[in-house]
Amino acid sequence: MSEFVTWLNILLSSLRGGTKEVEEYVGVAGLAEGLPHLPDGKFQPHMGLTCAETKFRNRVKEKLGWTVTPARTANLTRPINGRAACHYCGPCERGCVTHSYFNSAYTTVADALATGNLTHIPNAMVFQVLMDMNTNRARGVLYIDRVTREPKEVYGRSVILGAQSLESVRILLNSANRHYPNGLANSSGVLGHYLMDHIFVGGSAMGDLPDLPTKLNINGPKRPCGIYVARFQNLPGVPRSKKFLRGYGYEGSGSSNFNWSATGFGDAFKRGLLDPVTTVGIGGFGECLPRWDNYVQIDPNVVDVYGIPVLHIHMTFGENERAIVNDMRESGEAMMEAAGAKNIRSFAVPDREPGRGIHEVGVARMGNDAKKSVLNQFQQAHDIKNLFVCDGAGFTSTACQNPTLTIMALCVRSCDHLMNEMKRGNI
Repeated sequence: MSEFVTWLNILLSSLRGGTKEVEEYVGVAGLAEGLPHLPDGKFQPHMGLTCAETKFRNRVKEKLGWTVTPARTANLTRPINGRAACHYCGPCERGCVTHSYFNSAYTTVADALATGNLTHIPNAMVFQVLMDMNTNRARGVLYIDRVTREPKEVYGRSVILGAQSLESVRILLNSANRHYPNGLANSSGVLGHYLMDHIFVGGSAMGDLPDLPTKLNINGPKRPCGIYVARFQNLPGVPRSKKFLRGYGYEGSGSSNFNWSATGFGDAFKRGLLDPVTTVGIGGFGECLPRWDNYVQIDPNVVDVYGIPVLHIHMTFGENERAIVNDMRESGEAMMEAAGAKNIRSFAVPDREPGRGIHEVGVARMGNDAKKSVLNQFQQAHDIKNLFVCDGAGFTSTACQNPTLTIMALCVRSCDHLMNEMKRGNI
């Protein structure tokens, strides 16, 4: 409980400034909704809703009181820092020639290189953190060159790991030495434990909205986002669920499309294909509770292509997550009915396996007590004062929202702390 209180205090106090700084730099399009559990930020204008999404938003609010909002997205609707506004060409995942879609390659990394204070070493797979045993300080990292397969070393006044939660912890576990036999900075024994990942589309619902007018266009604008249904369970002023703790939200979209399920052949199929189908669909993303028995460890018998020992992952969803999955389906059906949808389809996957959300967090948790946590509130290792882990590994809970904005805001906070400590001569 103390770790959760520490986490809550960080979020409620000093993260607000970091979040604003990140949002202004990244460029986040969204709509302010005034929800304390989905905090508003420094948004660019949102990308708008389709007719189906507008109807769904209005009906759900009117009949259920739940909030459906345009998905908050790291795509520009106004130009900033030499990056143009999105022109809806898609698909974003193949790259963005106008740099409208936030990507570190042409934002954070490019800006860091432009300062002249960064040495970029490509093709480097970090294996271990190097230590000075006499001073108990990190002195650099050992990495494997992806091209030559040669081991090489680089040195620094401090070491910051931001490789993604699992990879950062793999580096720490692979850095075990005689002072830290169970993994670097692991005097608590907590390193690798409390692995969490979002329940990815455990429950879903969709339906048709045949009464909406539509105009089909196979080359229409390709919007990079859809809708988000904010969490509505187990909130202040709302009756508590008797089935599960915490809650979930939904991601989804609504649109009109060609009737790809049209029957017939030749002219009959062509006519059927042009009979538009308007649908709206949502998939649930739920919170995973932290459990000691969800953990990772080094596999002593398996190495990757670079010769680095890999992680063996032990993780299952528990009763609380399975209860959330079932509720996702029921609430999804309720929203479709509220929207007046026809031909409602839904599903639930009670045995949904972890890892599909790719939002792994929690394996080097923060806390005030060095005996129960790996990092302090600045993501600084309790055991090694010049070692930081600035990704999702320090999370003590997942919430149900995507973690990237919080990861970046925490990183800003941690780097400010590190610079101040360096100026004071403490690091």
